[in-house]
Amino acid sequence: MLEPLIFSTAAYQYLGDSIAKGASWESGKVTRKTFPDGENYLRIESDPADRDVILVGGTPDDRSTLELYDLACGLCNLGAYRVRMVIPFFGYSTMERAVKPGEVVTAKTRARLLSSIPMASRGTQVFLLDLHVDAIAHYFEGGIRTVHVYGKPLVIAAAQRFGCDVLACTDAGRAKWVESLANDMNVPAAFVYKRRGESGEPEVTGVSAEVRGKRVVIYDDMIRTGGSLMNAARTYLEAGATSINAIATHGLFPGDSLAKLEASKLFGSIWVTDSHPNVIALSNQSKFLHVDSTAGVLIEHLMSNR
Repeated sequence: MLEPLIFSTAAYQYLGDSIAKGASWESGKVTRKTFPDGENYLRIESDPADRDVILVGGTPDDRSTLELYDLACGLCNLGAYRVRMVIPFFGYSTMERAVKPGEVVTAKTRARLLSSIPMASRGTQVFLLDLHVDAIAHYFEGGIRTVHVYGKPLVIAAAQRFGCDVLACTDAGRAKWVESLANDMNVPAAFVYKRRGESGEPEVTGVSAEVRGKRVVIYDDMIRTGGSLMNAARTYLEAGATSINAIATHGLFPGDSLAKLEASKLFGSIWVTDSHPNVIALSNQSKFLHVDSTAGVLIEHLMSNR
């Protein structure tokens, strides 16, 4: 049987190439053009007929989401006998439920869109990395089988490199996951207590564990602008922590977010995976940001789900 054929969306070419190289699998070729009116042209150059196809592409923005959808549809229509979509970053994951009347649960609508991709003859799988909420995996419909890939080995390795005495989180919402990681590392877990103040903004009221004289590593599944992360770091430092480093599976860092985090002087450094394309350029511009590849852990799950 032929080895898998790897395709990637434009934004995730770097990760598709790493997976292909790491597993010694063949890379598929796609031609892309943009017409003057902004419409996109795609042509799948490598024949996927009767091949086990892996398509690597996250949904960091609508353009990438639609390219992922279009390529997956094309690969199925051209006869791929199985399609495995690797989605390292699933966008809109914080909109997994409606809080206010009329809010659109975008995580579910995106999953429904991808669920409408034609089914390959031997089925379609979706691999999702460190989802913000596990339930998102169940938003996919029809015959699609989802595989939730946990980046725990990467997170633990990064925390140990930092010299972690206490593994912490920004609030109680991530406490269960951080506690699981801390138990595997044989270190205490900590989180900050919050309440709504008179202005309606959350106020920190305390820390759940003793951090005085300890090296604290804060873990969160995702860093956007880093506001909550900086508030938590200040609280742990005020409680006596000797140093703060931060870890996140998904680093988004829109605008000058990373520069603001570095300028705050609250952190020694920040570690993320390469699940979001923004960090590839940022890591080349800043020694403050450390990026590890997800290719190894993704290859492991792809091989075990053959």
